[in-house]
Amino acid sequence: MNSETHVGEEKKSYTKEAFEWLEIVVSALLVVVVIFTLIFRVATIVGDSMQDTFQEGQKVIITNWFYTPKAGDVVVVSRNARNSGVATDENGPIIKRVIATEGQQVDIDFMNGIVYVDGVALDEPYTKTPTNLKYDIEFPVYVPEGHVFCLGDNRNESLDSRSSRIGDMGMIDARYVLGKVSFRILPLSEFGRVD
Repeated sequence: MNSETHVGEEKKSYTKEAFEWLEIVVSALLVVVVIFTLIFRVATIVGDSMQDTFQEGQKVIITNWFYTPKAGDVVVVSRNARNSGVATDENGPIIKRVIATEGQQVDIDFMNGIVYVDGVALDEPYTKTPTNLKYDIEFPVYVPEGHVFCLGDNRNESLDSRSSRIGDMGMIDARYVLGKVSFRILPLSEFGRVD
């Protein structure tokens, strides 16, 4: 075997190995894109409506794989005037806590700051303030089919289902719930699962 043949075979071997590595890298990137598009998304907390549960600038992972909103879940919702799912910079996604789901009745005693679902006062240790701020929705309300009623944890600094500016007269179409907040990833000192 002459040296030119040997060099040619080595080049073919290196080229073949380079293409194999390229194929592995491209496949891995595609898997990551699919996972972060269909299963997980990263969201950044904007505003103070969820204090003290979340602070502005924190990063969270939301999941929507076979997800159905349940009372108590913290969710990210695509929002604009009609909850069409098309967000703009001014009306970007919001993060709120699901208080009630379809078929449930919500009432709020604004004087004492107490939220009732189906006549039962909620135990809400996650709230920063009592629910004293009233917008334009008249209570009690019933959550229609396919909708959820959501409030921020910082009740007196949150635009939420108490306002007709959110969803359909305060009711959020469950189709526009982008997912449940599952993990806090930043800051690292608070990294962990969100309950």
